[in-house]
Amino acid sequence: MGRIEVSGINLSEWSVKHPALVTFLMLACGIAGLDAYRRMGRAEDPSFTIKTGLVAATWPGATSEEMQRQVADKLEDKLQELPYLDFLRTFTKAGTVTTLVQFKDTTPRKEMEELWFQLRKKLSDMQTTLPSGVIGPFVDDEYGDVSSAVYAFSGADYSPSELKHIAESARSRLLRIKDVGKVVLYGEQAEKVYVEFSHQRLATLGIHPQLIFNSLAKQNVMAPAGMIDTPTDRVFVRVEGAFDAIQAIREVPIEAGGELIRLGDIAEVKRGYVDPKSFTIRYNAKPCVALGVVMRKNGNVLELGKQLDTAMKEIRQGLPLGAEIETIAFQPLVVEESVGEFLRSFVEALVIVLIVSFISLGFRTGIVVALSVPLVLAITMVVMKMMGMNLDRISLGALILSLGLLVDDAIIAVEMMAVKMAEGWDRIAAATFAWRSTAFPMLSGTLITVAGFLPVGFNNSSAGEYAGGIFWVVGISLVASWIVAVTFTPFLGMRLLPQNVGGHANAYDGRFHSWLRNVVTYCVSHPKSIVAGTIVGFGIALYGFTTVQQQFFPQSSRPELIINVRMAEGASFEATEAEVQTVTTWVSTRGGCWRREYSTLHCVYRRGKHSVFPFSRSRSTFG
Repeated sequence: MGRIEVSGINLSEWSVKHPALVTFLMLACGIAGLDAYRRMGRAEDPSFTIKTGLVAATWPGATSEEMQRQVADKLEDKLQELPYLDFLRTFTKAGTVTTLVQFKDTTPRKEMEELWFQLRKKLSDMQTTLPSGVIGPFVDDEYGDVSSAVYAFSGADYSPSELKHIAESARSRLLRIKDVGKVVLYGEQAEKVYVEFSHQRLATLGIHPQLIFNSLAKQNVMAPAGMIDTPTDRVFVRVEGAFDAIQAIREVPIEAGGELIRLGDIAEVKRGYVDPKSFTIRYNAKPCVALGVVMRKNGNVLELGKQLDTAMKEIRQGLPLGAEIETIAFQPLVVEESVGEFLRSFVEALVIVLIVSFISLGFRTGIVVALSVPLVLAITMVVMKMMGMNLDRISLGALILSLGLLVDDAIIAVEMMAVKMAEGWDRIAAATFAWRSTAFPMLSGTLITVAGFLPVGFNNSSAGEYAGGIFWVVGISLVASWIVAVTFTPFLGMRLLPQNVGGHANAYDGRFHSWLRNVVTYCVSHPKSIVAGTIVGFGIALYGFTTVQQQFFPQSSRPELIINVRMAEGASFEATEAEVQTVTTWVSTRGGCWRREYSTLHCVYRRGKHSVFPFSRSRSTFG
């Protein structure tokens, strides 16, 4: 049979008639895809907008009822004026109030920055209505930041302030890393200067405690003293007296009976920490200060991991004797495993496609199908990089999901070409036949498959923002597979397929096709039975769907366990710490519960509440 003349646009015909250009395009797509894959950002989860914030205020000395009536109620009344507000949840205790502000899940992402600005403006306007002495209110809209790495700084011979100084020095070094957005310090203990005196001794000397308070306030006051203009310079006059050391506080004069007495002679002045404690961190039962490293937006967490390893080696070399740095969490390892899992799944899918193609279509036909897979992935990577997408658990999961679909179009195109060549068609006519017969049905099927993910891609909620990449990645990869099937696949078939891949004039006279033809004929001749069976099967599927556990994503497989210990209301920090120490000891001795080696344990204490975080750096899990 001779060549069939084709009218109109035919991409398959164009590709086989321009071999040099198509070869160049294939190589360019492969190189560009590999480069895009190497330069794409890596992350464990895709970024999404946190629509929750915290508003906090303090009023030292106020009772819980006063905080509720004079501060919390006014804050809530003002915050209720915000658009898109979902609910407010307020926690009040003596001296402090904390309000959780939750915006509606359907709040547009682009509106959030303006909402936070309006929230701060409203709180600033209402500060004059709050009682004198109220500190704040303060707004925290960044508490949802995820630390890509957390390090613990500890040392048996170092005080909390010295550990804080070491951690701050390391923080300055880490902030110079390219992919670091910010570095947060956790567990630092606020320092205080305590002036302790005996009321009995002050009464003997005739000194009222208020005199001490007034003297300290006057000595440490900051007030302008004026300036002097000379013909050439302006000289500022400053009165020195601000405290810069403990000894300066001891030298403050106190008037008693017409005489001046040093504060250090009648009171004990010492430096210490906030007592009682409100927050502390332990790692492997050792007090420590922690540093959390937050990656910049659209950064590559794998590159960040390499940069952090280099920086931490330098920091460890400069540590003073006795100080230690331990890694609590390191997200790059988790992301590296996710990327490795994708590569393993890709290789497995490719092997399965090759085996099935070799068995059903032959060796050379299977090679054509196998070569289309990396071309599709290369085009997908380029488009994802142009759209600013990262490789995370959503995009990687979507790629794994689409691996089983992106070879369908290539199989149809190359199999159609092989059938026509078996019937005696020449190569060009066989290569261009798929465009005229199946190109647009393949495109329609591809678009219908992509449309199945539309509810996820255009869901105007946090879940849609988080998982919307499924729609885009699947859509990009499937459309790319159609482009490869109608352009590159015919070209590869021209080069790799033999002239006669069949051996008989009609390729559909085999045993399998005869059986399939009989099945189709029976279904067409019995429409009522087929429709009734379809309805029954659909009903069974609906019933079975009700028994399936409904969960958008499975629980995290990371080997971490959080134990929350909640004490009775009003429990002291010491009571909480003692109870938690019991839990810590119990967890530390339960090594048999770990399927591998139990490696680390870090703890975070808060007043009345404590959390123990067992964390294994190996791939063990708690059984």
